[in-house]
Formats: sequence, C-alpha cells, structure tokens
Amino acid sequence: MAAKHVLITGGASGIGFGIAQGFAKDGYRVTLSDINKEALDSAVAELGKQFDVDVAGIELDVTNSEQLASAPDRVCAPVDVLVNNAGIQFVSALEQFPEDKWRLIIDILLCGPAMLTKAFLPQMYKQNFGRIINVGSIHSLVASPYKSAYVSAKHGLLGFSKTIALESAEHDVTINTLCPSYVKTPLVENQIAAQAQSHSITEEEVINTIMLKPMPKKAFIALSELAETALFLCSPAAKNITAQAITIDGGWTAH
Repeated sequence: MAAKHVLITGGASGIGFGIAQGFAKDGYRVTLSDINKEALDSAVAELGKQFDVDVAGIELDVTNSEQLASAPDRVCAPVDVLVNNAGIQFVSALEQFPEDKWRLIIDILLCGPAMLTKAFLPQMYKQNFGRIINVGSIHSLVASPYKSAYVSAKHGLLGFSKTIALESAEHDVTINTLCPSYVKTPLVENQIAAQAQSHSITEEEVINTIMLKPMPKKAFIALSELAETALFLCSPAAKNITAQAITIDGGWTAH
C-alpha cells in the first residue's frame, strides 16, 4: 500500500517542521509548503537527509487566493492529511495596532486555513479519506492582552472546524485543532526577546513570570508532543474524533 501523503503549511521551520519530522519518521510522504523559498529548500533537503521517505516542497503564500486554489494541482500526489500551520504574530494594544497588520494576521491564520481546506476537500471526499489538522494555540481557548488579532484568529479556527466537521460528516474526513501552550520556536524566541526589552527584564524572567506562569507544569510543549498528537488524530483509533480542540497546555486551562 502506498504511503499516505501529508501537506504542511509553514513547514520550513518551527512547529511545521517539527510535525513534518514526526510524519516522516512514521513513513508518510511529506510535502512542505512555505512562503520563504530559501528556507523551504533547506527544510526539504534536511528532512530528506533525516528520513528515507519522499519529501517535496511547494512555495505557497496562504494569503494568495490563486495559489491556494491551485495547490491541489501543484502537489505531486493526492493529499490525505492537511496540516494548516502557517502563522505570524504581532503584539500591540488595539489602539496602536496597525490595521493592515491586524487584517494580515486574520488572513494568514484564519482565511488561509479555510481556503486551503476548501481547495482540498473535494479530493478528500472523492477518496473518502481526509484528516485536517489546524495548528491553533492556547489562545484558541483563552486570551492575553495585546494579541487581539492572533486571539481572534485562533478562536475562529475552532468555529471553522466545528462547521466543517458537520459539513463533512458523511465522509471519512475529520478536522481538529491542536491547542498547545507555548512551544519554543523561533516565533516564541522572538517574543521572549521583545518582551524582555519592553519590560526591561531578563529573558529568563519573561519565561518564568510571563509565559510559563499560567502553566502548572511550568514547561514548554515539545515539538514531538504536537507531532505525536497529530499522528494519533490520523490513526484508525481517532476516526470519530472531529471538531475537537485538542488542548496540550500543562494544565493552563484547569484554572
């Protein structure tokens, strides 16, 4: 039987690449997409060195309607698993938040996953199999100040997933959202540095007194935890798990 095929957006680094490593280790055929061609080429080469599986890459701007609609024709095999991961962050009080940046975050984090899912659903329906995994956040469930666009988009993923779960129920297609607390990626590293500068404290103080303070387990989520959870959602045991927010937060939301 041919290996199943996963497409991961924002796959050149961070959470996307970590999830890709998990799927490649499990024998999946992997296609990475990213807006940064240089980073994409490097990630494809690196993943190919690490694992003996087929690895490909496609440049994809998830704010570009034409690129989203044509994505199924640009990948080299039908997609069994779509991981909507591409993302950015911007932190500001709403009254100083640039409107173009607010709209861009919504476009990348919410419209992109919706339109890419729209592009691949007909193929998944035809083959009567599909697993859609949105990379949400603890901020799909709770809010933090100065992240109005990010929190709005991540909350929106949950409503989107519930709707598509209802629309796709007659097929062997599921859609779920991973909701991790902080994962130590380049995006988070940048946030740590920025907050240290903004609050005139050390990066260690940012980690301990801001980022990990709400989390009883006081630890960053590992990339392998996200990859293994995503793989479970693609397993036969999870065929009736759909429309769910899979929370990996070390007890944050237990409060």
